[in-house]
Amino acid sequence: MKLKTKLTLGVGLLFLLIVLLSVIGSVYINKLKSDTEKILTANYNSLEFSKNMLLALDNIDTDSAVAVKDFQKNNKQQEKNLTEFGEREATQNLNLHFNSYLKGATREKEKLIREDLAKIMSLNMKGIERKSDIAIITAENATFWIVSLGTVCFLIAFTLLFNLPQTIAEPINQLTFSIRQIANKNYSERVHFKGSEEFNSLAESFNVMAEKLQEYESSSLSRQLMEKKRIETLVNNMHDAVIGLDENHYIYMINDEALKITNLHKEEIIGKTAHEVAVNNDLMRELLKNIDHPVKDPIKIVRDNKENYFEQDIIPINIAKTGEKEKKYIGKVILLRNITPFKELDFAKTNFIATISHELKTPISAIKMGVQLLGNQKFGELNDQQKELLKSINEDGQRLLDITGELLNLSQVESGNIRLTVDKCSPADIVQTAMKNVEKLAEQKNITIAAEYHLEENDLVTADFDKTVWVMNNFLTNAVKHSFQDEVIRISVEKKDSFIQFSITDTGSGIDEKYHRQIFDRYFQVPGEHQNGTGLGLAISKNFIEKQNGEIGVRSSLNHGSTFYFRLPVA
Repeated sequence: MKLKTKLTLGVGLLFLLIVLLSVIGSVYINKLKSDTEKILTANYNSLEFSKNMLLALDNIDTDSAVAVKDFQKNNKQQEKNLTEFGEREATQNLNLHFNSYLKGATREKEKLIREDLAKIMSLNMKGIERKSDIAIITAENATFWIVSLGTVCFLIAFTLLFNLPQTIAEPINQLTFSIRQIANKNYSERVHFKGSEEFNSLAESFNVMAEKLQEYESSSLSRQLMEKKRIETLVNNMHDAVIGLDENHYIYMINDEALKITNLHKEEIIGKTAHEVAVNNDLMRELLKNIDHPVKDPIKIVRDNKENYFEQDIIPINIAKTGEKEKKYIGKVILLRNITPFKELDFAKTNFIATISHELKTPISAIKMGVQLLGNQKFGELNDQQKELLKSINEDGQRLLDITGELLNLSQVESGNIRLTVDKCSPADIVQTAMKNVEKLAEQKNITIAAEYHLEENDLVTADFDKTVWVMNNFLTNAVKHSFQDEVIRISVEKKDSFIQFSITDTGSGIDEKYHRQIFDRYFQVPGEHQNGTGLGLAISKNFIEKQNGEIGVRSSLNHGSTFYFRLPVA
């Protein structure tokens, strides 16, 4: 039986018994009241009338008229109050005997009147006794039923008082204990209630939940979620900032480091699109600007009154679903690596290189000047060995000057202090100036430099003349160094869309394709080749061209020569 049904039956029965008790009490009280009123209005009044008639009869001798009148008055009232059996006959006899007495008063007639009044009084006294007995029986019945019903109500209330709390509290306590067991991962815990259907249903639901939790705990899903939690904790404790975006650019993950540098709160951005957040966040706006084409330059962020540098990397996330071979794009991760310590070391290195290069340039120039003076015949003739030695010193001095010049240019590039004088320049002037600079170097290997122009007469390029000539010099010098004797180096200048492209092609040994991506890195030199340079020329050239909004590249393969090229915007 349901607990609700039990409560309804118990409380309902108690309510009905209380109502019945009230009704029975009211009925018996009204009956007792009725019986009492009957005694007062019927028998007691008759006794009172009879007593008054006796008194009037006693006073007839002294005050005949008043006494007769009083007797007749009470007699009439008595005639209206005939309630007992035989009282009517006694009252009629009383009237006959009193009328006879009025015609002729005798002691015999008076005696008969007194006997009639005594009979009436006797009948009413017996009536009072009988009605009193009935009232007593009514009171006893009322007492019996009230006590009986009250006892039943007490027993029901007593039963509810002691059984109902226990019936409700016992399953709740057992359920509470079982919930604590489940919370402690004791998923084998089960509950079994006896009694009400509600608690049986609750026990069944709880047991089903415990079984599912036990199944879940023993399944791989639990381990997967634990691994997910472990990965989230690992990502959250990374020193690099990590922001995860789904395929629709909704932010689903951000670690503490990213929250610090973006000055955001996790609950404010999770579930929102990156574009919504970018409306009020400058850094997020900058990251979104470069999300499809990440910039290689570090991002500078001022935090705690200190400049911090971060390298941005965009990692696309592609997965292949179970049973499928084709990978599906599900989002990307923005990774910001904190390179501040490396940047600080780089700044220190750049300042050191700039300082040393500047300090070396003066004594090297002085050495070259001294070598030139020694070679002057005004200071005396030199023998062949001395001339050869001076030539060697002059070449080494020139090489040192070239290296210090490259180092100074590199320090400008790294510090961002490159001063560009961008103007409209003639491509032919740039090429001719560079050719003249390497003319003597090319003559040493009997190499011919040929230039071809595929331009219109009015085509100009937007460039810094000196920096662009420096790049051409570097390309031509490298081409001469890697070309064989009696070869031809070809320079081609042509217009491509909104750019003018300068290409330098040699017939040397070429460069393996696997080194093409590294060839423009600082200090990189192709392995296996004897090099006298620093590995800085191409890196500096790349920076010079890109600072002018241009592009630089190489096309080469082993044993087929190389073509280095750069493009600059058309003026």
